[in-house]
Amino acid sequence: MDLFARSWTALLAAVADLSDEDFARPSGCAGWLVRDLVCHLVIDAQDVLITLVTPADTEPTRDAVSYWTVAQTPPTGGDPLDALIVRLAAAYEEPWLLKFHLDDVGSAAGRAARLADPDLRVSTQDEVLTAGDYLSAYVLEWALHHLDLVAHLPDAAGPTAEALAGARELLERIAGAAFPSSFSDTAALLVGTGRRAPTDEEKAQLGSLAAKLPFVLG
Repeated sequence: MDLFARSWTALLAAVADLSDEDFARPSGCAGWLVRDLVCHLVIDAQDVLITLVTPADTEPTRDAVSYWTVAQTPPTGGDPLDALIVRLAAAYEEPWLLKFHLDDVGSAAGRAARLADPDLRVSTQDEVLTAGDYLSAYVLEWALHHLDLVAHLPDAAGPTAEALAGARELLERIAGAAFPSSFSDTAALLVGTGRRAPTDEEKAQLGSLAAKLPFVLG
């Protein structure tokens, strides 16, 4: 849960440091500009707040690994919800409004996470998890979206090393296999989730795992 808080704080700080021009640049998410991704983070923060105040009294049905559904077709940006995010982001008009909203809701989500009992059972998407598992799952979300945020912003601060390592560890548990030790954590996350194609050399290093890629998480 500490890693959730630290990775989320780093992501919020990266957004706060963006220039107005950065919001109109492409992100690492297909079909989304940086402003669209930041709008999505607002929705994510709201989801965290809603989930942490939605207790459940039944046994957990998911954990940090099984929380994720896995597909092998990367998103194109044409999904109705993705398209809604684009329209919503455009409605903000001024980047500072998006920054303000994310800081406001995002800071509250961070505080709620720090105060949460890790053993508390919470409900989301008709599933039950402990708060600890739910927040652990989100470390992967934050790391991936932090990489998406800076994909075309070479001067922006990226995820912390501990966030990347924690996200890689969870992705490997989801995949049921370890990525080659020659892969950096960033490479494992980008290649593993289909954010970039592996090079020929990387394919050779991946071996049989290459045929299972990508692990598209939803």
